[in-house]
Formats: sequence, structure tokens, C-alpha cells
Amino acid sequence: MTINIGHIKYANCTPIFTALASHFDCTGYRFVDGVPARLNAMLRAGEIDLSPSSSIEYAMAHEQYCLLPELSISAIGAVKSVFLFSRVPVEELDGAAIGLTAESDTSVNLLKVLLDRKFGFHNSFERTTLPLAQALERYPGLLLIGDAALKGAASGSGFFCYDLGALWHEFTGLPFVFALWIVRREAAREKRAELAALAHDLVAAKKLAYASYAEIAAQCEERAWLSEEALVDYWQTISYELTDAHLEGARLFFRHAFEMGLIPSLPELRFFE
Repeated sequence: MTINIGHIKYANCTPIFTALASHFDCTGYRFVDGVPARLNAMLRAGEIDLSPSSSIEYAMAHEQYCLLPELSISAIGAVKSVFLFSRVPVEELDGAAIGLTAESDTSVNLLKVLLDRKFGFHNSFERTTLPLAQALERYPGLLLIGDAALKGAASGSGFFCYDLGALWHEFTGLPFVFALWIVRREAAREKRAELAALAHDLVAAKKLAYASYAEIAAQCEERAWLSEEALVDYWQTISYELTDAHLEGARLFFRHAFEMGLIPSLPELRFFE
């Protein structure tokens, strides 16, 4: 059976997908490209079987999903690709309307949690597709993720720039899990053997990627706009693990989100076995 895999074409996913394609038989896989918000919708609709998708998507529809163990896209401190850009210091954003990327679900809700729980602010939020400079003409603050955030931070724009991974770690002392490898339970039943093989290969690909950052950076598309050294530094910042501390961080985020009415219930973390 073909396994339909969501493929986020952000730099943070490049190492594992590159290692998977380079070292393992992928003839039974169909990779579907998209930004996190789009892949979340496809996952829930059954258009793909699994994806490294927004952790908040698992919380929103956890009855439909299970998780691959040992895999995430997380930060233990700064993540370097999820930023709140602002015309003013963050302390002056209470009551402001904040622009939000249209590409994210988890980071949007993380920002809402941080502004409410860490800073005690009351804000309004609007989705926007405007680029950084234009968006900050309309809004005092703008959330960007992924490659757009990396490029914005590297541009020397002069705006204030706050790393949401660092803010979460300051607030909680825990990792923040931006994405989990989410599997539809229907696929877990119907394609069990194939998914078990993929889960094994992905953990092995993760380990191979750790040892191959320099080689991957020398060949990847991202080197057209970010130096090989910067890419390696970025990947070394990200945590692709899913330890007990990561799970504690995810549960705390879900609890805040539930208490704020951002998710309908507290999810149980269930794993594909």
C-alpha cells in the first residue's frame, strides 16, 4: 500500500526528509508538499496518512490520530524560525492587534498563550499574507514562521524580533513541541506493517541526519538564501527528539490552550505501536 506523507518544505524538515530519501527505499511513499496549516487540513480530511504536523492539530482532533514515537520538531530554548516581529518592545503590545501568518496553527496558538499567560496581555489577532515590512505598517506586531521567519530575522530589518521558543523556555523551563509526527488512526489500522517500517526508517533517518548536517547543507535548496554554516547552526538548534521532557512541555501547552478555550478538550497522547 502507498503511504501518503505530508512534506513541509521548510528548512527545519530538510535533514530528515533528505536522509530518508537518500538512504531508504521510498518507492512506497507519496510525498505531498504543503505549509503546516494546509497539511493539517489534509490530514484531518484523510487526504494524507501522516505528517510532521502542528502539535495543536493533534490536540484539536486527537480522537482521529496517534503519534509516531521518538520524533518531533521542537526547541529547547530558541528555535530561530518562529518570531514575533514588532515595531515596539513586546512590553508595549498589550491591547494591540497582532498580525498572524496564514501558514501556522501551533505557533499562532503559542503566541496567544504567551501574550496571555506570560505577559498578562489582552490582544486581538488577524491573519495576513502581507510580507514583513508591509504587515508592520498595518500591525504593531507580526508572527512569522519557517523560512519566512528565518529570512526576516536575517534581513537586518531593524524591527524588534522575539523568538517564541526562547519565550516559552523562559516561561516554563520546558521544551516546546512545534510539530509531532501525526498518523491517522484509520491509516494505522489499514497500513500497519507499512507504517511500522516507515516509523523505523524515520528514526534511523533522524540519526543519520544528525551526522550529516554539513553534507545536507552543501546540497539543499536552502543554501540559495542561507549559508551552509547558518543552516548547520539552525539544524543543531532544533530538537528532533520526543523525550519525557518534550511530552511534559506539550501537555503544559495543551493545558494552557484548553484553559484559554483554544482547543475543545485535553488530549491524551496516544502512540502508534
